[in-house]
Amino acid sequence: MESFGQVLLYLIIALVVIVGVVAVIRAVRIVPQSVALVVERLGRYSKTLDPGLHVLVPFVDRVRAGVDLREQVVSFPPQPVITSDNLVVEIDTVIYFQVTDAKSAVYEIANYITAIEQLTVTTLRNVIGSMDLEQTLTSRDQINGQLRGVLDEATGRWGIRVNRVELKSIEPPPSIQGAMEQQMRAERDRRAAILTAEGIKQSAILTAEGEKQSAILTAEGDAQSQILRAEGESRAIIQVFEAIHRGDPDPKLLAYQYLQMLPQIAKGDSNTTWVIPTEFTAALGSIAKGFGGTPGTPGIPDPSGGDDSPSSGPRTSVLDKPLLQDPSEALAEAQRQAEAAVADATSAGTRSGEPFDPRTERGQLPGGGSTPPPPVPPAPPAG
Repeated sequence: MESFGQVLLYLIIALVVIVGVVAVIRAVRIVPQSVALVVERLGRYSKTLDPGLHVLVPFVDRVRAGVDLREQVVSFPPQPVITSDNLVVEIDTVIYFQVTDAKSAVYEIANYITAIEQLTVTTLRNVIGSMDLEQTLTSRDQINGQLRGVLDEATGRWGIRVNRVELKSIEPPPSIQGAMEQQMRAERDRRAAILTAEGIKQSAILTAEGEKQSAILTAEGDAQSQILRAEGESRAIIQVFEAIHRGDPDPKLLAYQYLQMLPQIAKGDSNTTWVIPTEFTAALGSIAKGFGGTPGTPGIPDPSGGDDSPSSGPRTSVLDKPLLQDPSEALAEAQRQAEAAVADATSAGTRSGEPFDPRTERGQLPGGGSTPPPPVPPAPPAG
């Protein structure tokens, strides 16, 4: 009996020790950071344990649930949504939320993850149902703002704050995707054609401007060249004219220049007719006279003043005189002719100031003027 009692005592002591250890384990709780423990006492909410060391009443207090207070990210599977133009699109959403009240998250909603997912789907269908496909594709920020506002208002009483809602993807039907690709390709081709046309236009404008500037510069260069050429020719003519006047040429030299120019006039295959100046016969006469020609021959002036009839007197043949003259004699003859011309011009200018003499006119009338002229009145005294 004593041994049985000892065994029973040992069993009781061991049971007490086990119960004590279990009670201590259940009574002492260490709560990690960003975690909240909801404690119930006898089935009712007692308190929420913050991070740190806490002691509970064994077998009276019980931890109902542990809630993660960090921000969480939940990605929902693509949901079919119908737009206002009756197109079904697949929308994949991402929710960023955070539990702010552990008690409400545990007691106000059974599963807040599922609740947020379903609320997101319904809200998304309401928002997308009022938009067409183009607005849906281009209004992501607007859709995100509307979803966040509705979800934050609905989950506030659950102790949950929705920080952000993002549309991860919007997938239109395959046929619509093909049409959109064709439209985009056509738009790109149109822009490329416009840019090409603009480039060609700018190139043509620049080319035209360059040609215009080139033509202007060429015309200016031609004008300057012609002006300079005209000035040069003018100076050359002036210098030649001055040189001719300084050289005091006689008719023989001018006639020789005529002869020099005749081959130039006749040069060329197309020159079948060429005009001889009226002064050419007089020039030939001067040449013939200078080289020993017979006076009275057509084109050669008669120094005796007679006509060209054969009865005017004996003539000397050209062959009777040498054709060439000594240069010094020709020069002296030219000087004598020049002095005679100067004397004639001087006397004519002197007589131009005298009274009219009818006897001067008598020699110019037919018949030589047989009637005697009236006497010339005396000149009035000077002064």
